[in-house]
Amino acid sequence: MELPLGLLDGGLGNAAKMDPAKIQREFSQILASGEVVEHAYQLIRDYFVFTDKRFVLVDKQGLTGKKTEYHSIPYKSITHFSIETAGTFDLDAELKIWISGMATPFQKQFNKKLSIYEVQSVLASYVLK
Repeated sequence: MELPLGLLDGGLGNAAKMDPAKIQREFSQILASGEVVEHAYQLIRDYFVFTDKRFVLVDKQGLTGKKTEYHSIPYKSITHFSIETAGTFDLDAELKIWISGMATPFQKQFNKKLSIYEVQSVLASYVLK
């Protein structure tokens, strides 16, 4: 079972790094006081964001993508995560995140342009607090 987001599978596109300052401005109405966007990654229209307080999954809906659903996951709800690095013939790396109460992990593909190690480091810094 996947998170109820409608995020596209990695087969249709890979995650790409986004500008945290741009997302900080876009999220101004939903961020807690003093909350800071540190990392953001996009997959087609949907994206996910790491703040200093939570993990936010953003689902752009409809043909125009103007309707947006935000899923906020506290870092304490992440029970474990894994990365699979890209191999010689496999050009994509994969991130899996298990969330408390869900049997199947949230999964996303990353191309070689984006360091899966960076994402793993961000997760580790918050989940291991």
